[in-house]
Amino acid sequence: MHTNTRRIVIAGVLGAIAWLLGWTHLGFIPWLAGAALTIMHVPVIIGAVLEGPWVGLAIGLLFGGFSALQAAIAPTGPTDVWFTNPLVSVLPRLLIGPVAWLVYRTLRRVNEIAALAAAGVAGSLTNTVLVLGALGVLGLLPWALIVTTAIANGIPEAVLAAVITVAVVAAWKRIETGRKGSSV
Repeated sequence: MHTNTRRIVIAGVLGAIAWLLGWTHLGFIPWLAGAALTIMHVPVIIGAVLEGPWVGLAIGLLFGGFSALQAAIAPTGPTDVWFTNPLVSVLPRLLIGPVAWLVYRTLRRVNEIAALAAAGVAGSLTNTVLVLGALGVLGLLPWALIVTTAIANGIPEAVLAAVITVAVVAAWKRIETGRKGSSV
């Protein structure tokens, strides 16, 4: 019972953080040529690493639902209408957590910090590849632009996700990162 309650609470809190990042636009870091790097998928990755694939899936559902809802009621640009389609906004986000969890679970015995970083990268790239892939399959963006966007935004987002995932989960689990300093 305690474990299920903990999972529900963590899923709810991290889902709320994902919504807050989107609603306040704090989850969008200004980047090149007016584009933005998103970190809204990071709570999904963290939830999956901490509590397993089902929690990651639940937070991914909250993230995807928020994306669809925001695109429908408060779009910020002309391409937001694409995100009213759940194949673009929801389905890719459902897979972020399970992929991140699988990568973490596979690598954690080798090196916990490396496993966290790899989970951050894998979860982020899952979001990038599947969202952009859905836009390509649906014929909403040309594939050449998708590849360019994946490289220009996807790689920096993956690095950012890795750094944040390592920092948050290492602090949460009190993992030694090799950093020396004050214990206060």
